[in-house]
Amino acid sequence: MQVWHATRSFPHRWRLPLALALDRRQPLHFIGVGGIGMSALAGILAQRGFDISGSDPKQQPVLTQLRQQGVRVFAQQSAATIDAIRSGTSTSPVVVISSAVPESNPELQAARTAGLKICHRSDVLAALINAQPSIAVAGSHGKTTTSTLIATLLAATHNDPTAIIGGVVPAFASNGRHGQGRLLVAEADESDGSLVKFKAQLGVLTNLELDHTDHYPDLNALVATMQRFSKGCSRLLANRDCKVLVEHFAAQHWWSIEDPQGASFAAIARSSRGDGTSADFYEDGSCVGTLEVPLAGAHNLSNVTAAVAACRLEGVSFAELQQAVAALKAPGRRFDYRGTWQQRMVVDDYAHHPSEVAATLAMARLMVSSGTSPLPEQPQRVLAVFQPHRYSRTAEFLDGFAQALSSADAVVLAPLYSAGEAPIAGISSAALADAIQRLAPGLPIAVAADHQELTALVARTSSAGDLVLAMGAGDINGLWERLSQLQEQGSSLPLLAA
Repeated sequence: MQVWHATRSFPHRWRLPLALALDRRQPLHFIGVGGIGMSALAGILAQRGFDISGSDPKQQPVLTQLRQQGVRVFAQQSAATIDAIRSGTSTSPVVVISSAVPESNPELQAARTAGLKICHRSDVLAALINAQPSIAVAGSHGKTTTSTLIATLLAATHNDPTAIIGGVVPAFASNGRHGQGRLLVAEADESDGSLVKFKAQLGVLTNLELDHTDHYPDLNALVATMQRFSKGCSRLLANRDCKVLVEHFAAQHWWSIEDPQGASFAAIARSSRGDGTSADFYEDGSCVGTLEVPLAGAHNLSNVTAAVAACRLEGVSFAELQQAVAALKAPGRRFDYRGTWQQRMVVDDYAHHPSEVAATLAMARLMVSSGTSPLPEQPQRVLAVFQPHRYSRTAEFLDGFAQALSSADAVVLAPLYSAGEAPIAGISSAALADAIQRLAPGLPIAVAADHQELTALVARTSSAGDLVLAMGAGDINGLWERLSQLQEQGSSLPLLAA
């Protein structure tokens, strides 16, 4: 097993590997155990009989679930926690951190002072991936959805997979699943480069374009990292509709939603609606049947095609998959309907890159134009509520975000979510609003100073029948709850059509 340690000077650069072996006799302690990447690992290991503890000061439902799975959860991150996990055991615990844990964290500092072994969450994930036949899904966009769909299809076809996903899988009501089957399905996050540790039986590449500019200086650096990941996989399944993948990767299998010729697998749309897509599915150029995909948008058709292709490569029959596809659901925060507030349908989405914003808005537009949608009422208009995520990403893609958001009927911008980054001069939500206004001078745009003003602006600028689409990777996902509080408080804000 391999452990890669980040240097203090360059926290995202990985040194040469050191040995790590998961041993049930050795406890593991997760700092920030409630995180989406940490909680799945902690829960699965606890169910596999490991002595697992973790700390997280945030009160969230996942912590209750972890406790039920046997994880010892501490509400504080302090030196006292390290003392507590060391007492009563003859074997020193291994402390697991993510890239989100700063060196200044008091619990991490105490662990270092105590001489405990410290590893990155990707080391633990690598140990699991490398220990059994695994499917690892990587790429710039769609990896959470694609890995969710693969795991869901395997479970629905009685293959009982283990799953470690960066989002809540509706079929499991969790981001992690301890299965008894031979396969493990994992989302392989490229944000810090640590996915080069994974040795999957099947690697899946959804697409590739520059992102995470806090780590990758350019596209070439990202390509190089993904090539290292792909070389570690026994087989590679990749998206032939992505030019970057076609140019830089030699996959054994390709999929497409554009042309069945030359692709191992393809799904060609027969009809596209706001509530899904009917598509003919091809294998090696021959049509083998039709898929009724209950998720709208070309990007979701591609995700489903990848998922079906991965399952077919693992020997699942097409007939079984054809039936299971019809019941698929996207993971949490992927066009996630939260509820209706005064005849406005509020949807939460994780889109935080221009391509993701464009795809999500295109799907919302299709719901308006086609007269069909999975929402309780037919939306008449799209109000985009967007929270820029990271100064570095916003600076790099300012024009791309402006172009994507200009397709909405109205835009409300939340304050930029820094994710711990230092400000960059001239980069803000107001700067993004100016860029949108230059592209679409007549488009109604508002910029909020805080979440309270954001909620008031959405209430005032929306109309009955609007699809209020909240997008971002920060804390924008609380919009529905804040609007609901307005209703509970009997607020009578004037509602003005934008």
